[in-house]
Amino acid sequence: MTDSPPDRSALINGFGLLVAGGAIVGTRFLGWEWGSGGSVPTGVGVAVAVVAVAVVASRRLSG
Repeated sequence: MTDSPPDRSALINGFGLLVAGGAIVGTRFLGWEWGSGGSVPTGVGVAVAVVAVAVVASRRLSG
């Protein structure tokens, strides 16, 4: 019996929930704010934007 690869949609949804949870914790408990000049919120935002562009490009090229 072979294991099938995980569904990409489930992985993307899980990643989105993880990022959303991190954003909520960061803004409520760590004082993260957009435009505050902090490197952590900016880095998280840039990383998520890169992942989003990669997912959209992948879907467009494969479909």
